[in-house]
Amino acid sequence: MSGKASSSQPTVRLSGSGGLSHVYIQYPPLRCNISGSRGLFYDDGNKLLHSPTSDRVFSWKTVPFSSLADPISDLISEGPILSIRYSLDEKFIAVQRSNHDIQFWHRETGETFSQRCRSESESILGFFWTDCPLCDIVFVKTSGLDFFAYNSESKLLHLVETRKLNVSWYVYTHESRLVLLASGMQCKTFNGFQLSSMGIIRLPRFEMAMAKPEADSKPVLAAEDIFIITVYGRIYCVQVDRVAMLLHLYRFYRDAVVQQGSLPIYSSRISVSVVDNVLLVHQVDAKVVILYDIFADSQAPISAPLPLLLRDLRRYNSSASQSGREDCESSEANIVSENEATIYGDDWTFLVPDLICDAANKILWKIHLDLEAISASSSEMPSVLEFLQRRKLEVKKAKQLCLAMARTVILERRPVAMVARAMDVLVTSYSHSIKMGSYLKGIKSEKALPSTATYVGSPSSAADTTASRMGVLGRSAKHESAASADSEHFNRTSTFSTSDTEENASFEPPKTNPSDIQSVDSRMDVGANVQTSSSQHHLLGASNTPLDANVSEQQEELTSPAIAPDEMYGFVFTPVEEEMVGDPSYLVAIIVEFLHSANSEKIKVHPNLYVLTIQLLARNERYTELGLFVINKILEPSKEVALQLLESGRQNIQTRKLGLDMLRQLSLHHDYVLFLVQDGYYLEALRYARKYKVNTVRPSLFLEAAYASNDSQRLAAVLRFFSDFIPGFQNTSDHNTYYRILNEMSSSIAGHCF
Repeated sequence: MSGKASSSQPTVRLSGSGGLSHVYIQYPPLRCNISGSRGLFYDDGNKLLHSPTSDRVFSWKTVPFSSLADPISDLISEGPILSIRYSLDEKFIAVQRSNHDIQFWHRETGETFSQRCRSESESILGFFWTDCPLCDIVFVKTSGLDFFAYNSESKLLHLVETRKLNVSWYVYTHESRLVLLASGMQCKTFNGFQLSSMGIIRLPRFEMAMAKPEADSKPVLAAEDIFIITVYGRIYCVQVDRVAMLLHLYRFYRDAVVQQGSLPIYSSRISVSVVDNVLLVHQVDAKVVILYDIFADSQAPISAPLPLLLRDLRRYNSSASQSGREDCESSEANIVSENEATIYGDDWTFLVPDLICDAANKILWKIHLDLEAISASSSEMPSVLEFLQRRKLEVKKAKQLCLAMARTVILERRPVAMVARAMDVLVTSYSHSIKMGSYLKGIKSEKALPSTATYVGSPSSAADTTASRMGVLGRSAKHESAASADSEHFNRTSTFSTSDTEENASFEPPKTNPSDIQSVDSRMDVGANVQTSSSQHHLLGASNTPLDANVSEQQEELTSPAIAPDEMYGFVFTPVEEEMVGDPSYLVAIIVEFLHSANSEKIKVHPNLYVLTIQLLARNERYTELGLFVINKILEPSKEVALQLLESGRQNIQTRKLGLDMLRQLSLHHDYVLFLVQDGYYLEALRYARKYKVNTVRPSLFLEAAYASNDSQRLAAVLRFFSDFIPGFQNTSDHNTYYRILNEMSSSIAGHCF
């Protein structure tokens, strides 16, 4: 484990004490305090934290993270322990006993065997298990790499291949399946290998940049200065240059390693974490964390540097003291908590991506982002919305924050242009999530399909995906989606993450012959995805397509913080309309901007939003503008829109006519006939009903309306129409009733004449 922290021990900042931070660790931690422990060892292949004793090893699952997790234990023999890892199928335990010897146990049978270096002149620097089809375990030695496969018959390791290289030290993460081997006088020359389910891929040899000090001395790169991280499905190497006070980022492709910029650092002691695809740079001496979202290759931090926060310690101690314990026990618990609460202690080790191991106190912390604090720290509303729409771990919170921000920005009557950009962000995100299939509400994915959207394979800068604006009276211009399904998708990036399942979903793509790797274009990004260790990756034959590292993770629901138009209507526009007072023109302008964005992305809008627009325009007596909205199809025709036009048209005959015309255009014949009758056009309604064979309207409706007009001629005309065109009508009760009424009306008229 690498990434030692500062020796100073600042006072912890507690939740509720006024401390401000964007990153926090949650109390209580996972406690791994075992009597006789010989230290803590992190096994990233299985997400296990091991605590070995003289004859047993205790292991805690770190995914999903729980402070109440119970350990499992296995028997091992006595001896020194330099490193310990379980096999990926958890059948074997491997313990490095010395620089020349690794011992193995079969967990079920208890059988054991050892593997030694063939030469005493070479040393084992470390080892790791792999799901590569060519081998099961890799030894990293000063002389290179040895690839071994387990032989079930001989119950020993069989040497498959050897790669001869000079190695000073190495860095490996199971998430990326990438091992970097350092060599040279300054340890700045690197050879890289990716051991994925497709086979062993050798990366081009490269050197890392190191600034020259003023003196003649040459700085030497250490393993603690290198971090392999996976962000949005891309694999990066992060290098600390203490002389230049920079953090260099390198991105891996199959045929190249490209430096992708540098970030400033303000501390000689640096460590790195990744939480929900956000890069966290711990400035250990300065005791602050700086956040970067490098999706769009931006080198600007998300917000100002702030300390790491420890949450809920005071609440935890308060609940403990209020329990049935004795006062002395409560006091002792508080003392332990203060020791555990030391931030950036000497024995802190940062485990990529998002864990902190405190070896002194035998505890493990998990790092979290405070999305609410991050959102509140920036006034750039569209940028904050883009950031929130890319989040995957706290989808519900990100969505709620986006909805709240959308409401607030409208209620505060921010400039229409700024709100329009915010609407573009939300609509484009929703459109992208629909096309990528990630907008699934509460649906458990049985099997995630192989997706061409797992990675962003181009090193180029992000493309502008802002929707093109359309005129107030015109149709939208054609807008090409940044998430198109063809191979162009890999050659550019969009505003939103194209890896919708890269963190917490399990892929099971079709198996591919390792030999097929030769058919892939040479310009490929070495990417990181998720897959069970037994399955093999679906090979994508497109240029700039990243290779899959097939990371095994627990499958979760495929949800997205994207906001559907229905939700925009129900949780943004409706509450805003209820709260806003005064002239509704501003809200109408915002709704129009939203309709523009939705039209550009060809997204269907909730009909009630059109209804709300009509109500607002009619309330302000903007009937001419309302008519233009209808004629130019800015308000999409629907029954709901037509009925609202008819309702608002009570004060404007032209608007009511637009509603009637829309009913007819939509072939809503029944409703059209009813409104004609309601407006007194009985004969026109009867002719229309006959022409379009509308037999769902009851004759009594026409007869009642004609009788209500107190016009005997109209009543006679309606009776004559139904008698002529409806067979058997003269035998119905309606005919008899209204024929009698007509005779009475005629007699009354005749009596008045005399």
